[in-house]
Amino acid sequence: MKKNRMLGVLGCSIFLTLFGFIASPWAESVMTPQYPNPERFEEDILAFEAVDQATQPPQGAIVGFGSSSMRGWHGTIQEDLAPLTIIPRGFGGSTMYDALHYADRIVLPYRPRAILLYEGDNDMAVQIPLDVYLETFKAFVNKVHTTLPDTRIYVLAIKPSISRWAIWPQMKEANKLLAEACVEDDRLIYIDIAGPMLNEDNEPDPDLFLADNLHLNENGYKLWTEIVRPILLEGELEAEKEHITGDE
Repeated sequence: MKKNRMLGVLGCSIFLTLFGFIASPWAESVMTPQYPNPERFEEDILAFEAVDQATQPPQGAIVGFGSSSMRGWHGTIQEDLAPLTIIPRGFGGSTMYDALHYADRIVLPYRPRAILLYEGDNDMAVQIPLDVYLETFKAFVNKVHTTLPDTRIYVLAIKPSISRWAIWPQMKEANKLLAEACVEDDRLIYIDIAGPMLNEDNEPDPDLFLADNLHLNENGYKLWTEIVRPILLEGELEAEKEHITGDE
């Protein structure tokens, strides 16, 4: 009986170790079985770090962080969201776990006053359970706020797309969870870019997408700009002025 009890305790310990990331935001060295290994993006991150070494990004700016929809915005995001200072750091194919894993290297070193976050598209595509996705988001928030307690995080809703329309119900539920989490913390601001991307038939507007029916075209980013820019200006313009003048 004692041997069985010891085996039970050992089994529980192994389970908690394997899944400790979900219970504790700091167990990042342990991969959850659901998520792919973030090391697949090591070359992308090294490229960002090489850019940082060549030209040090400004401290106290806004980091645009996330997957390919953020990566695709790199070409115009600084112009679209001017006069705000944006550091674009999107890497295509990433998940919320990848964002958590690499925040130490391409977010926190810039000590941003705000983060514009887009993650979840790929989480839903690889069928990450909603509770795991939410806990991973919360772990990302905890990591940021442990180092930078005043940093605001603007959370973009997961977008509807033609190519992933079959999993839109899961995406809608994930968006609901994100919105509810943001209500709980004044430093989290949920931005609904999803609803406006649906047409009168309540389906993704094909005029917003590239030929792959997944990534945004110029019209898509124009719509995002129309939605995101006023919200960021309201929350960040005064802080931007203080940052530029050095009066913060």
